[in-house]
Amino acid sequence: MRRYFGTDGVRGIVGEQLTPDLVERLGRAAALWSGGGRVFIGRDTRGSGPMLEEAFADGVASAGGNAVLGGVLPTPAVALLALDLGAVISASHNPPEYNGVKLFDGAGQKLTDASEEEIEALLDEAPAGNPGSVDHVGVAAESYMEHILERFGSPLGGLKVAVDCANGAYSHIAPSAFRRLGADVTAFADHPDGANINVGCGATDLAALQRTVLETGSDLGVAFDGDGDRMLAVDGAGQVVDGDQIIAILALHLKVEVVVVTVMTNLGFHRLMADNGVRVVTTDVGDRYVLEALRRENALLGGEQSGHVICLDGHVTGDGLAAALLLCRALEGRTLAEAAAVMPRFAQVKENLRVQVRELSDDLLAEVQTLNRELDGTARVIVRPSGTEPLIRILAEAENEEEAASLCGKVTALVRRELG
Repeated sequence: MRRYFGTDGVRGIVGEQLTPDLVERLGRAAALWSGGGRVFIGRDTRGSGPMLEEAFADGVASAGGNAVLGGVLPTPAVALLALDLGAVISASHNPPEYNGVKLFDGAGQKLTDASEEEIEALLDEAPAGNPGSVDHVGVAAESYMEHILERFGSPLGGLKVAVDCANGAYSHIAPSAFRRLGADVTAFADHPDGANINVGCGATDLAALQRTVLETGSDLGVAFDGDGDRMLAVDGAGQVVDGDQIIAILALHLKVEVVVVTVMTNLGFHRLMADNGVRVVTTDVGDRYVLEALRRENALLGGEQSGHVICLDGHVTGDGLAAALLLCRALEGRTLAEAAAVMPRFAQVKENLRVQVRELSDDLLAEVQTLNRELDGTARVIVRPSGTEPLIRILAEAENEEEAASLCGKVTALVRRELG
């Protein structure tokens, strides 16, 4: 069992669960695991980033490896530019006090659970006798943007777009990319100060984007999370367009035969795909599991309701900017509202319960399974531990809000009783 790695790398509050010592040990263990080669390292805009970047690089060098520092970069850029290994110092969508480490292999793929267990087994290894080196590169961001524009861009003249950069890694890249394609851009949350990443902005809080779209008369708005691997959108009327709807729009536009999503994906998505003859493969929550299934199925498109959108035509992982540009291309003269309207949406009600231990008993899981059998596909409930936070996440889905709320309340009571 993994002790430190969760759904998406190692993550925690800096100075508590995540310390420079742990990050240095992770750097050393990762370099040893990869054979002591070259490790390309990027980070987001958190104030703790430079300190932890240095600690990770020192760990790589202590194992005889070569740490190559790319500075502030979105996670998908690190995946594309990975050498023998890629590492991102980031806690993604989490608040500024968090940070973390995400790893990619030399092909830009997230590591398997088994590989992460192997790295954890090396955490207490001593430094090598001959240390390696730490180097810096200054062209990584521009190289990444050129690739994304070439593979996913299209002429956007006449399109008015609001861009919420989450005060994160896309703060300079995303507005520039849209402008270079001819869009009229209103950018905000693009002045990171180390303490404002994901605060009142970004894919986890769309209120500012909704206001900006309405105030500026934008055709649509896009919001990224702090490290840039997630993207959500808002239509011209200020209505949220989530990851399920974005993937649905892209699936029909790209005419895919298979699409990979998670258990959280709206039942309306499944109905739309069935109506259009698209086979749906469902995985556990986590974009890493979507990626594994995409490669196993030799499929092109997949993602999550939360905004991870993965298109493997010219990429190796989920990419917020690539997804945003693909979405604009897929509009084909329609408004975003018109494009999103093709997917019926079941009402979803969610509850997050903060807990000390993220474990669910077999009896509780059996009760949930019994309830879902009784619902027989007309509605459903999901109860799962968060992979990144001390939470139990509850989802209830039904054709109307009232039924979904009632189901959520019922299951929340079951979980509270179980947890005492």
